[in-house]
Amino acid sequence: MIAFVPTPIGHRDDITLRAIAVLKEADRIACEDTRHSAPLLAHLGIDSKPLISLHEHNEVRRIPEIIAAARAGEKIAVISDAGMPGVSDPGYRLIQACLADDIPYEVLPGPSAVLTALIGSGLPTHAFHFLGFLSVKKGKRLAAMEAALKSDGTTIFFESPHRVVSTLEVLAAAHPEARCCVARELTKKFETYHRGSAAELLAHFQAHPPKGEIVFLIAGA
Repeated sequence: MIAFVPTPIGHRDDITLRAIAVLKEADRIACEDTRHSAPLLAHLGIDSKPLISLHEHNEVRRIPEIIAAARAGEKIAVISDAGMPGVSDPGYRLIQACLADDIPYEVLPGPSAVLTALIGSGLPTHAFHFLGFLSVKKGKRLAAMEAALKSDGTTIFFESPHRVVSTLEVLAAAHPEARCCVARELTKKFETYHRGSAAELLAHFQAHPPKGEIVFLIAGA
């Protein structure tokens, strides 16, 4: 059995009781970054389990090992650095391998930066789209944001704090009145939501360069 276990996106107490139980029962834990996961596992009293890395650079090579271990009867837990494995994090390829090889798996519910940001933003929730990280190329970034403005509901992106000002410059130049939200450091001590037009948010972040993990949301038509 392979279990995909969400971990806190910031506040450690957000992990579920079921997630803790599954991690404690696992024979090994596959982590996006073992160095990042080790402190959380130690905090939970789970510091004697074998850890293996499973990230975008070794996923193809590591999956056969995980599948073989599961077929041999091991219980394997899969975690990413934060949030739900498979959402802009390793996990999708392993799910596909489980389906192809008829390996049983389960997905636990839990913390998600996408849904937390959506609800906290105050933007429409009747329909929403998550499109991962915006492109580093300004032309593609603008095209994605203009599609978001034409869509029904809210579009959610992940964005680098080093690129937020540039992204807002691109959007504000073409659509200064676009309704946006920048959700920063969700569930952490310095969590903030900045809501307003693209022009207003640009002015704010030009004066106060953002730090930390960013979720960027745009309200559609």
